[in-house]
Amino acid sequence: SVSPRGRGAAGGALRGVTGPLPSPAKHIVKVDGRAGLFKGLAPRLCSSAIGTVVHSKVLQRYQDAKQAEPGTTKKEPVSSLEQVLKETSREMVARSAATFITHPFHVITLRCMVQFIGRETKYSGTLSAFTTIYREEGILGFFAGLIPRLLGDILSLWLCNMLAYLINTYALENGVSTMTEMKSYSQAVTGFFSSMLTYPFVLVSNLMAVNNCGLAGGLLPYAPTYSSWLDCWSQLHREGNMSRGNSLFFRKVPAGKRYVWEERRFR
Repeated sequence: SVSPRGRGAAGGALRGVTGPLPSPAKHIVKVDGRAGLFKGLAPRLCSSAIGTVVHSKVLQRYQDAKQAEPGTTKKEPVSSLEQVLKETSREMVARSAATFITHPFHVITLRCMVQFIGRETKYSGTLSAFTTIYREEGILGFFAGLIPRLLGDILSLWLCNMLAYLINTYALENGVSTMTEMKSYSQAVTGFFSSMLTYPFVLVSNLMAVNNCGLAGGLLPYAPTYSSWLDCWSQLHREGNMSRGNSLFFRKVPAGKRYVWEERRFR
């Protein structure tokens, strides 16, 4: 998803508003038509396809290595907790590898969308975007915001799986007839809960991906320039903006803040 700061700016011309913000989707359609809703789609699809392949390949390597181990025909008793720890560790490695390899596409996706704020066309294609980033920022430009994104993914995965394990093991009784169905729901609930807790990492990662990249959405007055993702985190924390943009339906300007965008920039 696009940077919450970008979504706030693209939401319309606001002058000292403290109530609900207007829908960003409606404003995008009004300015760019329905095609504007699909900015960044090509790199996003590339990221999804490559990430799926990398993820499956890493898990397959684990499976092949396990089958190649001597004595694998003998089934040794394994506790449910040990099994969860092993599976979560493998999933963590697979997800991290996929995230690392596809992060350049993620950066390009965000910047393609954030261009809407300043009406720029700097990132007009996926291949040309690779050239632009390499020329202006070098290799490190492709991995802007990678660390908080990785940390958020890892924390979310472990929180989700361990909470699901605790609920399924200690909260649900075996005598309940719908226990199997309830356990399947618990995974979804814990996943939603863990994603809420780790949202600040997503926010910081998205902001750093467009930070000071030459686009209006990554510069003042729309966004300050951060020296590092820790600087971004601390500033958002001081402002009370750690959950900013976490809802598409109930979006509000933080109390005491006044965000001003000139409507003529969107025409």
